[in-house]
Amino acid sequence: MSDQTIPSLRGRPIVTGFHDETTGSIQYVVADPETKRCAIIDPVLDFDPKSGATATRSADALLAHIKREGYELEWILDTHPHADHFSAAGYLHDKTGIPTAIGEKVVKVQRLWKGLYNLPETFRTDGSQWDRLFADGERFRIGNLDVEVMFTPGHTLASIAYRVGDAAFIHDTLFMPDSGSARADFPGGDAHALWRSIQRVMALPDGTRLFTGHDYRPDGREAAWESTVARQRAENPHLVETPSEEAFVRMREARDRELPMPKLILHSLQVNIRGGRLPEPEANGRRYLKIPLDALDGAAWGA
Repeated sequence: MSDQTIPSLRGRPIVTGFHDETTGSIQYVVADPETKRCAIIDPVLDFDPKSGATATRSADALLAHIKREGYELEWILDTHPHADHFSAAGYLHDKTGIPTAIGEKVVKVQRLWKGLYNLPETFRTDGSQWDRLFADGERFRIGNLDVEVMFTPGHTLASIAYRVGDAAFIHDTLFMPDSGSARADFPGGDAHALWRSIQRVMALPDGTRLFTGHDYRPDGREAAWESTVARQRAENPHLVETPSEEAFVRMREARDRELPMPKLILHSLQVNIRGGRLPEPEANGRRYLKIPLDALDGAAWGA
């Protein structure tokens, strides 16, 4: 673990998590209690892969909560281009006019998946689908709350975490302590980078509230998404049992080889590299997803 502790940020946000049962994803509304200004982090656009139907129930529930609490929305934030659900950032931006943001390395993900999907030359890989691209260490505010961006790659090559006051939204670095860490075998993922990102998170003050991006309810327990740096350090087996980078990487790579390919990865990335927008309608007015055949090694995903 790191011997250096990162200084605290000012403020204690009000955090409300919304667990999406279908994908195990957690969406967040993060609010400044002083100004009642807020941000949405990692919103979900509902998608049924069997019927191809999309819906906005999850995203609309976030807006309803914001209205109920008397909040004013300032930001729509994603931590990375997700592989297990569609981002609702585009829908929320179009509905509210509020700016969207993600980490600046998203352009590398766009270039990678543009090639895999054989998208046309007109598809932009400059991140212009978002209003703001954040660099590592960049700061901004939600109301009076200080927010700092942490580049935390490994799960993807574009992942960032958001430090908001005494809280940190750490997406798919660590899950709840009983669930270990996230996989690092997606295209562009790297177990060594994930280890180093986890060390950055563990260098935050012990009492920092950590909010994870997913919870898959092991053994059927209730969904949970909040822990602390101290609790993760003491209880997470992927930290306790693999205290060195080499041991962690061996464990993570062996575990990843046994995991099946995510069900929605090929569906969701073509939406999420567009900033959470569906492909443009074709001549008949319908939108279509594009599934590349034999583009990824199924054997490597336990298929």
